[in-house]
Amino acid sequence: MSSKSKNVTFFLPVDLIEKLKECADNDHITSVSAGVREAIEQYVANIEKKAFYDKMREAANDALFMKDLHDSMSAFSASDAESAREEK
Repeated sequence: MSSKSKNVTFFLPVDLIEKLKECADNDHITSVSAGVREAIEQYVANIEKKAFYDKMREAANDALFMKDLHDSMSAFSASDAESAREEK
């Protein structure tokens, strides 16, 4: 995450802001801003995770991709097995 910050304005329901203030007052979050930032980071991470999942599902239906994946797995199967034995 970037260390730079920018002040922005959002309109949120008053009851949600009050709940955030209560969370900050009870030390569940360090501040309202921190709570909002944390929630947005989690929201964006979920969107990115879903986008990745969708791309992987699309790739799973691509015969050329699946052949390449299978070929790669086969090429490394001996070294993967050796690494697995060394970890025990």
